[in-house]
Amino acid sequence: MTGSILLQKRYLDSRLLLAVFFSTVFCVSLAAAAPAPDLWPRWQKHDSDSTTNINHTPWDNLLKKYLVTDHPSGINRFRYGDVSAEDRKNLTEYLDHLQQVGVSSLNSKEQLAYWINLYNALTVQVILNHYPVKSIMDIDISPGFFSNGPWDAKLLTIKGEKVSLNDIEHRILRPIFKDNRIHYAVNCASLGCPDLQPVAYTAANTEKLLEAGARAYINSPRGARMEKGRLYVSSIYKWFRVDFGGSEDGVIKHLLQYAEDDLAESLRTYDKGLRDDYDWSLNDLR
Repeated sequence: MTGSILLQKRYLDSRLLLAVFFSTVFCVSLAAAAPAPDLWPRWQKHDSDSTTNINHTPWDNLLKKYLVTDHPSGINRFRYGDVSAEDRKNLTEYLDHLQQVGVSSLNSKEQLAYWINLYNALTVQVILNHYPVKSIMDIDISPGFFSNGPWDAKLLTIKGEKVSLNDIEHRILRPIFKDNRIHYAVNCASLGCPDLQPVAYTAANTEKLLEAGARAYINSPRGARMEKGRLYVSSIYKWFRVDFGGSEDGVIKHLLQYAEDDLAESLRTYDKGLRDDYDWSLNDLR
């Protein structure tokens, strides 16, 4: 009888461990899943006749001072550890200023630049507030027990609305502007991410920066590369496949718009499926 009870207990313990394991995996998978576009109608309004220009000079100055664009890795690096107390204050004041902007009264081009700069500047501030850190994924300030990263934390207040990084990207930028090149503009402070651009976005330069960002990323090993006859792409194209045609063929078609030389030649006849990877290490200089 004792042996039978012991076996039964071990069986129940193993079932419990398996249940906990699969429950954890499921929850972590849900937490890591990329949000789908989810329109926030509050931010759709714009004024096509508006000639108002937002001053992004403070952000532009910070980029020019601390962003390293000639790193041997080929990835733009940010000198987080060198940012002075004065420049931290300037960044905070810039973000405070953006939160006071009547964004709905801007034209759509000015709005696009506004939201991209707001996202990138806030991301840098989040890193600075928790520096030193090895990865943005380690900054677990989002609500929820299984949350990773800062993306769901409501860090801004705009026109009386609490706004998070995920709100900006997935509820405003993606569903309102419907331009997959936005994925090359918003920066998550990671080595696997498209480069943080060395200048602030403006209504005048956004189109040029989006094109340059897409071309540079796709033709870098982070974006797409051939290894032993297999195509490896950034996990961005898996997480946000819906924005790139909704299929592997759609992703390849997108890549071909910007791919150059050997990569372009390989993509034209490639049919073996995609593999993906991503480096969440901080895009720090150190």
